[in-house]
Amino acid sequence: MTRYGHQRQSDRLRVLLTALAVLLTLCAAPFAQASQVIESVRLHRAPDHTRIVFDLKEPVEHRVDRLGNPERLVIDLDDTQLDFNMNSLDLSGGPISGVRVGRHANDMTRVVLDLNSAVRPRTNLLKPIEPHGWRLVVDLFDSEPEPVRSMEQIVEQQAGPRSMIVAIDAGHGGEDPGAIGPSGVYEKTIVLQIAKRLERLLKDAPGIEPVMIRDGDYYVPLAERRRIAAEQHGADVFISLHADAFTDSRAHGASVFALSNHGATSARAGYLARMANDSDRVAGVYEEEKDNNGLLGVLADMTMSGSMAHSLFMGREMLDELGGITKLHGDRRTVEQANFAVLREPSMVSVLVETGFISNREEERKLRSAEHQEKVARAILNGVRRYFEHHPAPGSWFAEQRRRGGSSVASHRIQPGETLSAIARRYSVSEDALRSANSLNGDLIRVGQVLTIPGT
Repeated sequence: MTRYGHQRQSDRLRVLLTALAVLLTLCAAPFAQASQVIESVRLHRAPDHTRIVFDLKEPVEHRVDRLGNPERLVIDLDDTQLDFNMNSLDLSGGPISGVRVGRHANDMTRVVLDLNSAVRPRTNLLKPIEPHGWRLVVDLFDSEPEPVRSMEQIVEQQAGPRSMIVAIDAGHGGEDPGAIGPSGVYEKTIVLQIAKRLERLLKDAPGIEPVMIRDGDYYVPLAERRRIAAEQHGADVFISLHADAFTDSRAHGASVFALSNHGATSARAGYLARMANDSDRVAGVYEEEKDNNGLLGVLADMTMSGSMAHSLFMGREMLDELGGITKLHGDRRTVEQANFAVLREPSMVSVLVETGFISNREEERKLRSAEHQEKVARAILNGVRRYFEHHPAPGSWFAEQRRRGGSSVASHRIQPGETLSAIARRYSVSEDALRSANSLNGDLIRVGQVLTIPGT
């Protein structure tokens, strides 16, 4: 064969090999490595919906279809490989009876959720926000949410003087872990444990009925927390529980906050309010609350109803009690104020309690202990009870006790800088009545002394 013939044969072989390589690539395309591998999927069950979260490294194109006969939801994830065992998810208590996963052509992963009841699905692709990266959130809303007692039903079930209803709001939850301590413990876990202890103590206290805003690891939007407390339960008092965090790990101590009508009382209060108000974004709430002009109306209503002033009264009682079982931040015995979204409800006396700094290793250790949690819960109980004793609502069990002279907690522990006249004005009693009830000959009082507050 001539040299020219060898060259033509070599060219044909090259063309053949190239064509073969292209063919092999096309055949292997359905099994090629997807551009994104999902290694983490989480599931949270709330009272009215189930949330599935796919943790992503980058955005993903997706489609969701609801099919019937039988009920199921199909989630298609483009150019994605699911490297997570979906059968490891806890499906109890929700509408999902089973999960199936399949890999299809063009690197598409299909997740099929078999359902035991109809749902209303909603999806959202969330941008990164600490502590999360990109997330695909699939919410399955129950078609028939569980009924909640109305205020009329609550009143009808109470005989005689009514109980004071206290709403306990464990901050964060679900997708929003809150602050994270040095040992890796989540703020949402600590405050839920304290909330359950406080609920138990309040149930045992006469004249008080507690209600929980959340009783599990799921997220409730800030505006919804207020609505549940005020509209569904007719709460008199709203207590939001948190565990502080700061960049300086030496920061420590408990504190109590109320809503402000003139800006934050300190830089720290403003910082904490901004962090708390970001909770909806972290959890991936679809519709952010608009508060611009509406907030002015809320503040005016709170001022007119007196709920802002009474929030400060109750917060002070809690601080007095917390100061007896733990250090207070900066040794401050005043209630700080800032624009906390969760406290914007004129019909309730509302405070936010920072139980301590979870970012402080020693304080985190205390907050994790059952003994300290019980002390914190009991201090909050005592503060609430003292507030109800000192400011009994008309028609309440506490008002009836005062009328009968049976008040047992009408007392005040004197703080630095307080005077007898100021204490008399605070509780709407005369100075002479204070002196008589406490066997005082003059105006001399000492820090730490406990005064009996006479009934009216």
